[in-house]
Amino acid sequence: MPLLTYEEARPWAKALREAVALRRMPPWHADPGVGEFSNDRRLRESEINAIISWADNGAPAGDPSDAPPPREFVEGWTIGEPDLVFEMPLEFKAPLSGKVPYQYIMIPSGFTEDRWVQAVEVRPGNRSLVHHAVVYAREADAEWGGKAPKSEFFELWKTQTPLKRVPGKTMFSSTKEPEHLQVFVPGADPVRLADGQARLIKAGSDIVFEIHYVTTGKPETDRTQVGLVFAKGPVRERVRTVRINNGSPIKIPPGEPAYTLESRVAVEHPIRIVALQPHMHFRGKSMFFDAILPSGEREALLNVSKYNFHWQMTYYPRDPLVLPEGAVVICKAVYDNSANNPDNPDPTAWVKGGLQSEEEMMAGFVEVGSPPELGLVDVFRDAPVQDPQAAAVAANRD
Repeated sequence: MPLLTYEEARPWAKALREAVALRRMPPWHADPGVGEFSNDRRLRESEINAIISWADNGAPAGDPSDAPPPREFVEGWTIGEPDLVFEMPLEFKAPLSGKVPYQYIMIPSGFTEDRWVQAVEVRPGNRSLVHHAVVYAREADAEWGGKAPKSEFFELWKTQTPLKRVPGKTMFSSTKEPEHLQVFVPGADPVRLADGQARLIKAGSDIVFEIHYVTTGKPETDRTQVGLVFAKGPVRERVRTVRINNGSPIKIPPGEPAYTLESRVAVEHPIRIVALQPHMHFRGKSMFFDAILPSGEREALLNVSKYNFHWQMTYYPRDPLVLPEGAVVICKAVYDNSANNPDNPDPTAWVKGGLQSEEEMMAGFVEVGSPPELGLVDVFRDAPVQDPQAAAVAANRD
């Protein structure tokens, strides 16, 4: 419902009161006491009390002369006018119903030299169809997508031999996996990096759209775009997305309330953590990011103990999280496949890993900043999982 004017908001006074009193709105799932984040959406206690009092006293309009000026919303690109826009060269025609396999389309960038990108914004052509999207930059000689056609829709698994995953390994550095430009979900902010920070698109790279479509029961099409703003000054820090995920196959037993997976990476060169984003599906219960420092001290980076699949949120630390060489970054995911999970589509089913929402995924996205000349293999290496509970689950789940 729209809430732009008093007349629009007044009928929803009781619902607004409940939503803020229970802290369902604005959505924010980071546990208090662990980290401070620049995009914290929570209302202050005084603001919550003001809304409760307003609703309890008949939701009066107040004095119009005290009203702030109307809120202005950006039309078009929120990152400003992009320097370059890539649009899917073909429309995707969605079926009327059923599951849609992830769709990929690869466009040659035409870049004859490396380009540094400071802002990225994905704009769906049809927001009712796009469940989420990831846009990548793929190096010309990368194995990932290497046999896929250009400028045509394809399904990635049909174009190459599946990469072998090793239990407990992230596998992010061994096969030239593509560079994340933006992970888009409805309501998410575009990527805006600070001056001196940028993502790298290497010369000769392809721009790859990965899109999860849903069906609406009627004929619909989509033609998604991505806009890029290039860095205007010298780049002091390369920012990229590392997906920390356990390479072991997910196999959650029916009714299991706390199936746990963990993955660890060791820091080979000092880094700054720019952002953290947990991602799981319907059975996702909680995700935790910790760091073990060379001294042995364990530091909590982000706790999301009540993960909500319907709000895919990224958390930006207010102050940079600097991790030295020798630190270990830990991502632990917990899943609830029981009947107590209100989002669980079938608590009697075994749940395997996969791309569709009723399957499961472990993706601890970490935005890291490091010197521009370093590759991921210079910054990270896999670290063995040492948590006894996670190791026991991994050993016995088959």
